[in-house]
Amino acid sequence: MYGTILVGFDDSEFSKAALIEVSNWVKRHGGKVVLVNAVYFDEEEFSIAPEQREKRLELGKNICIQKREMLSSEFGIEAESLVCEGEPPEVIVDIAREKKADLIAMGTYGRKGLKRLLMGSVTSRVVVNAPCDVLVVKKPCSECTGEYKSILVPFDGSEFSKKALNRACELSKIDDSLITALYVIPRYEEMVEFFRSESIKKSLLREAQKITDEAKGTASSHGVSIKTEIQEGHAGDEIIKTADRLENDLIVMGSYGFRGVNKAIMGSTAERVIINASCPILIVR
Repeated sequence: MYGTILVGFDDSEFSKAALIEVSNWVKRHGGKVVLVNAVYFDEEEFSIAPEQREKRLELGKNICIQKREMLSSEFGIEAESLVCEGEPPEVIVDIAREKKADLIAMGTYGRKGLKRLLMGSVTSRVVVNAPCDVLVVKKPCSECTGEYKSILVPFDGSEFSKKALNRACELSKIDDSLITALYVIPRYEEMVEFFRSESIKKSLLREAQKITDEAKGTASSHGVSIKTEIQEGHAGDEIIKTADRLENDLIVMGSYGFRGVNKAIMGSTAERVIINASCPILIVR
């Protein structure tokens, strides 16, 4: 399914978690790992201390060599590694295209972004521009398995959520995973600034049931059975709460927000989930 997996690696805690997650997947299911370490040079910085350029390139090479040795000894995996100059998100996306990667794996944050929100970071820019699916990992490496037995799919009937559900069904066939499709009823009062009546409440529930039935039909066409849930509230918050309650080990989402809104991940439901979810998130293109 994922033949070539590119891992954006900067030796941070989160990129190490992404590498372990991918390594477990490849060991279990096969595939090829490509490590990419991007070294960005600020012209003003290096005009003052030009020797730092070679030092950072050498550091990147050493990091990659160490990780390749670790993958070989601990997982029996032979990995390719590349150290490139440039803006990390641009380097990662360009190499993913060049290598025809099926998946990009990254940590939620990088070395300089441990305390920052995702927005504006390398990860968010890769998610928006990637030519393939992106796996975002935040949990400690001790919990990384590469096997997904319980998958949550936020589903609202949009084309983006349909693609996510189709991908989840493919994963389910590989690991015999249990899929839960979640539909979140938006708060009516916040949508139209008007209190809903009992008839409106029933109408919203009928719409929700229609959408979750569609999810069941899609899964059935794959030969996969799923459970469905309907919640009410803010989509991002309910996705996170549901994933924690069900102890899902993967959330699979489309790359855009609920109801098919055609906007980038910034400010969307996916952004909120990526920042706050405790399990890995697979963003499907």
